[in-house]
Amino acid sequence: MTTDMTIKPANGRAGGHRGARGAGRAAVRGLALALVALPGSVLCFVLTAVSLALVPIGVGLVTTPHVLTGVRTYANWRRVLAAEWGGVRIPPAYRPLPPGANPWTRTAALLGDPATWRDLRWLPVDMTAGFVTALLPAALLLYPLEGFAIAAGLWRVFPDGYWYGFVPVDGQASALGAAVLGLGLLLLGHFLAARLLHGHFLLTRAVLGSGQEALAERVRVLTETRRDAVDTSAAELRRIERDLHDGAQARLVAMGMDLGTVEALLDTDPRRARELLAQARRSSAEALDELRDLVRGIHPPVLAERGLGDAVRALALRLPVTTEVTVELPGRAQAPVESAAYFAVSEVLTNAVKHSGADRIWVDLHHTDGFLRMTVTDNGRGGAVAGPGSGLTGVERRLGTFDGVLAVSSPAGGPTLVTMELPCALS
Repeated sequence: MTTDMTIKPANGRAGGHRGARGAGRAAVRGLALALVALPGSVLCFVLTAVSLALVPIGVGLVTTPHVLTGVRTYANWRRVLAAEWGGVRIPPAYRPLPPGANPWTRTAALLGDPATWRDLRWLPVDMTAGFVTALLPAALLLYPLEGFAIAAGLWRVFPDGYWYGFVPVDGQASALGAAVLGLGLLLLGHFLAARLLHGHFLLTRAVLGSGQEALAERVRVLTETRRDAVDTSAAELRRIERDLHDGAQARLVAMGMDLGTVEALLDTDPRRARELLAQARRSSAEALDELRDLVRGIHPPVLAERGLGDAVRALALRLPVTTEVTVELPGRAQAPVESAAYFAVSEVLTNAVKHSGADRIWVDLHHTDGFLRMTVTDNGRGGAVAGPGSGLTGVERRLGTFDGVLAVSSPAGGPTLVTMELPCALS
């Protein structure tokens, strides 16, 4: 368990330092967002427009599902940033695509999903107002540097005068006025940078969120997650029955037959009877191991006894890939939530080990603002998608039963970041 400790000085400087760091962090993050938002949103918007225009001639039927999937991946990545950097949750509400559908059916399903059109409405907003609101924190902290440079003598380079903001600079006195304006903007940026970045994420949520369709979307999601929960439970019961029938039950039947043979051979062939007793003992041990594995697959004892953090640590120790686990959980969630979280992390780790080609995995578990947040990061080849046929789809359904969400960021070449959230309270 990794714990970050911060020593707070007795004087009042800590708050100022934290404010300065917060403003600087907001400026850097806002600048990074601005540099990504403009080209990323423009590219997604142009590709979507071109692909949709090609639908009537048939080419768009092939390209549109891939383009819209890319738009969803981009939007989900921005949802992750909104939650991580701004504390603004924007739950995805995409309808599941029909498995094994042909290109026309996939295109029709994507275009019939209201969440797709929310994504497309968000792209032009993100490349305009979103770009400006992301850039403002950096501008408020960087633009004052120009005013200070002008006051330091840069104004001499412009013999015909120069405007800094609303200050006409034509001499040293007016240059000092530019410095005063720069200082005012710097103070303004110190207090407003983090709020402006938060406003950017609120704007993203206002357009990318479900809005007036929230209630209908909620009913649809609850219906689907209830159906998924019933199907998952039925499949789990069938798996348990199959494992018991083919494993422990078969071994116990064989052991009973061996013991019956031993009883008949005790007087006539004691040596053979001892061999069969040893075989029966081995069968009982194997049956016991299989029952333990079966119980661990239903609800691991370490999860019930020691909680989610230790259960995930124990899971990481059994992986063939070096895995670091960071846990910051001040309490325990309800047993069903812990179980869902454990198996969700387990499935994501299994996918990472099998398909990512990673040699290092990081797992982080923490609880904040009423949500249990789990992130799994690997340094593999990337390309993970939560779509039909993907193991991540099952994770998404498992989390959806508890109103949880899953977001995947996995560019080609890696790294892959899978973020899972479950609303819950800790006790």
